[in-house]
Amino acid sequence: MASVCKDPGGRKRIIFINPEGKRKAIRLGKVSQRLADEIKVKVEHIVAAAVGGFSLDRETAEWLDKIGQDLHRKLSNVGLVASRQPRSAGELEAFLSAYITQRTDVKPNTVRNLEACKARLVEHFGAHRALRDITPGDADSFLLWLREKYADGTAGRTVKRAKQFFRAAVRKHLIRENPFGDVKPPSQVNESRKHFIDRDTAAAVLEACPDAEWRLLFALSRYGGLRCPSEHLALTWPDVDWARERFRVTSSKTEHHDSGGVRWVPIFPELRPYLERAFEEAPEGSLYVIRRYRDTNQNLRSQLRRIIRRAGLAPWPKLFHNLRASRETELAKEFPIHVVCAWIGNTERIAAKHYLQVTEDYFTQASGERGAKSGAPNGAQAARNQAQRLAEASGSLSGETQKPRQKAEVLREASPAQGSVPVVGIPPRGLEPLSSG
Repeated sequence: MASVCKDPGGRKRIIFINPEGKRKAIRLGKVSQRLADEIKVKVEHIVAAAVGGFSLDRETAEWLDKIGQDLHRKLSNVGLVASRQPRSAGELEAFLSAYITQRTDVKPNTVRNLEACKARLVEHFGAHRALRDITPGDADSFLLWLREKYADGTAGRTVKRAKQFFRAAVRKHLIRENPFGDVKPPSQVNESRKHFIDRDTAAAVLEACPDAEWRLLFALSRYGGLRCPSEHLALTWPDVDWARERFRVTSSKTEHHDSGGVRWVPIFPELRPYLERAFEEAPEGSLYVIRRYRDTNQNLRSQLRRIIRRAGLAPWPKLFHNLRASRETELAKEFPIHVVCAWIGNTERIAAKHYLQVTEDYFTQASGERGAKSGAPNGAQAARNQAQRLAEASGSLSGETQKPRQKAEVLREASPAQGSVPVVGIPPRGLEPLSSG
């Protein structure tokens, strides 16, 4: 409980017992009795919430948001509330910049992505927009604005990072709820940008590569499934275990995982010639497998695009990602998916969502054309083929199409004899004739 005490000169103060059981006083100065009583009730609510370990009721939380800086400071001085951040800290651009600066635990590429999201939020809401003034309805409008300007994948990634920003603001008690909490980001999977690079295409590109290192760069992506350029540039000759026919890949993207970002990949038969050639041409004492293209200013994507055009082909979307995805799709046809994911360095969920593709081979296999093309159809297929030929011959002689019953008889006659069940005639129904005897 709290009480209002009157001091000389019309001043008032509130006496209360804090959650630790200590007597505290809030000196209000010259205020009306009505205002002092209102503040006393709010103080009781704040103390009760702290003692019980539950959240403030909405009315008290909104009251704390609206009160002036002087009263808020007095409540903070007695430990009832946290001190307010400077005004700029509650503004959008200032908060986003401070958050990105303190994230020293993330990779440079992640910082660039956060900066991109920050730029879009500031462009839409304004640099000095107060965080507490951004509502769930504003978040919905932001998503609509994004989808008008960007692809769904970009819009989805931006909304996910906006959720991350505002979740941090909630934890710092700058806002009470995340306005992006219920916003569902669009799917980041663009099926139209998935492209399978078949082996004929890969062979043509390899032929057009300018040197052995470029051929190895391409082969490590298409037949090794490595992430380019980070995993290519981290690969060293000591990582290659020729005796066990495998090589160690170190991934900066997954180094925070339990594996430490290290995985072992087989030296696949398709990859071996390019790896051996690069080893033969490497100077004595070389450490890195890729030596000539280590400059971070080199744009490997632009160079690969020129090589593809030199091969007489059209560049496909997501140049290096689709090389890696094509390899995972191939391997998934031959090996268990958990083994494939261990080699490629992703999870089954990510593989299914972003990597695995439905190729023409699957349609061919499912429709039975593969067996027909190989010249070795199974028994059922052979029977169907023979029945079809007989039906066509009969139809051409009679000039009319066979009836379904006739086709069934032809198919039965054309079926293999081994394991078949003989057809036994069934007498017509009715009474048996009387014997003559």
